[in-house]
Amino acid sequence: MVVNLDPQLMGILVCPCAAHAELRTGTAADPHADVLTCTECGRSFPVTDGIPVLLLDEALPGTGPQSDDPASRGDHRGLG
Repeated sequence: MVVNLDPQLMGILVCPCAAHAELRTGTAADPHADVLTCTECGRSFPVTDGIPVLLLDEALPGTGPQSDDPASRGDHRGLG
């Protein structure tokens, strides 16, 4: 299903990352996915019941900069 948000709303929505970049619908792999993807950092955010969930903590796993991966930061909490 394609994200169908009001064009005026899409014109003001930006990524919550420090770059505050524009968002595009879908992902590179699935342009019809129910997500908004940041054109700068690459994070993808779910759109639930027509409402974009634009919280960094809610970005889809595996999207965005690799620095967001706890393993790449040396953060090994809960790993034994």
